[in-house]
Amino acid sequence: MKRTHLPLNALRVLDAAARHLSFTRAADELAVTPAAVGQQVRALEDTLGVVLFKRTAKGLELTPEAAAGLGALRDGFLQFEEAVRAIQAGQTSKTLTIAAPRDLTARWLAARLADYGRTDPELRFVLIASDDDLDFTQANLDLAIRLTDGPGEHEGVALGGTGHVTLALPGAPDRLIAWPGQPGEGGAAMTVADAGLAIDAARAGFGRATVPALLAEGDLGGLAVVGEPVESPLGYWLIAPVPQWRQRKVKALVAALLG
Repeated sequence: MKRTHLPLNALRVLDAAARHLSFTRAADELAVTPAAVGQQVRALEDTLGVVLFKRTAKGLELTPEAAAGLGALRDGFLQFEEAVRAIQAGQTSKTLTIAAPRDLTARWLAARLADYGRTDPELRFVLIASDDDLDFTQANLDLAIRLTDGPGEHEGVALGGTGHVTLALPGAPDRLIAWPGQPGEGGAAMTVADAGLAIDAARAGFGRATVPALLAEGDLGGLAVVGEPVESPLGYWLIAPVPQWRQRKVKALVAALLG
């Protein structure tokens, strides 16, 4: 069934003017001018084809047509308010669905989520391993972490900057372990799927791996930083479309991860 277009602003003005029987007091409530209230009432009268108010010596009076519809109108506004509260109640969910690269989850994210989870025993996390862009709606994602050069079409904030460090075991051969997206030189002696596997290969003594500094935090299993940090156009970003980004639970998680 096709729904009739409802002039909601004008109906809100009608409700206020009917309660106060004064365009001036209705304007004060709605934070507009009395002239704007009068214009909305006249436009609504034109749309509905009825007169809504009579002006008498005592002030405004409702016409029978206006009075007949006020009860249903006010019930409708109450239902709108209940609908908004029901929609907002979804923000109280304690489940967060996060997409992130596997190596970042294993070497950085999981520990931070464990710390954050201890702040509220009702928190639940759903982790999706992904290095590619996902449809936030189809995947029911709240937040994604990407190794990229910015948030793109979404809202986002950089996580840890774009610095990369080179890791190697002391005495390891000077061979490069490469992975997609790494900065710097070519001529790799080994190519692996991600920075986490590059770290594993370096720990096995194969050579040196240049990886995001974020992945080099914590226990490196004997690996040492070699040389100076390297800048890259790519860094980890926390991203989400605007509706997800504005959720209280997402804001709290982003603050915790940045902290």
